[in-house]
Amino acid sequence: MAEAEAAPATEEVVEGEPKKKKPILLILVIVLSVIILIMSVMFGTLFFSGYFEHKSEAAVHEKVDELEKEAENAHNATPEGPSKVKKEAEATRFENTYLEIDKEFMTNITNSKKIMVVKVAIMTHYDSRVFDNVKKHEFAIRAAVLDVMRQSTEADVSKADFRTDMAAKIKVVMNEILMKYEDFGGIEDVFFTSFVMQ
Repeated sequence: MAEAEAAPATEEVVEGEPKKKKPILLILVIVLSVIILIMSVMFGTLFFSGYFEHKSEAAVHEKVDELEKEAENAHNATPEGPSKVKKEAEATRFENTYLEIDKEFMTNITNSKKIMVVKVAIMTHYDSRVFDNVKKHEFAIRAAVLDVMRQSTEADVSKADFRTDMAAKIKVVMNEILMKYEDFGGIEDVFFTSFVMQ
């Protein structure tokens, strides 16, 4: 009797419907369709935005000039150095920024009882890091500028181009100090905002 009861149980399992297998082929088709759809949308967006259009020759030359200037700036300046600030209206001209040094420079003229008292402003095409460096090393710059001024004689002072020569020497000395401590000068010009001989 036990055998008779066991048989129908086996028949039920055999007669039962087999489990449905997931159609792998259908899943692959759906995944490929989604990938193709995404690629089509990306290509269409790039095409209609003008990504594949040929750029005009003038634009290409402009980009080449810009890259050459960047390479020249990178070659002339250290990677940490300030970058030049361009004027918005003209891409080839740089913006001039100025800083007047607060304290005046006062020194004796060599072999004379006269003294020279000047106020100096500096100009740069680079960003504000040049001015930050000048303020940071103000004491070293002041000492170097005073040494240059102290070397002047009465004969030098009487020359017509004395101020121009003095400004050029001060510019060189300031840039040397900045190069020594910051590896970058950046001072383009020096101007006297006050010049008194007593």
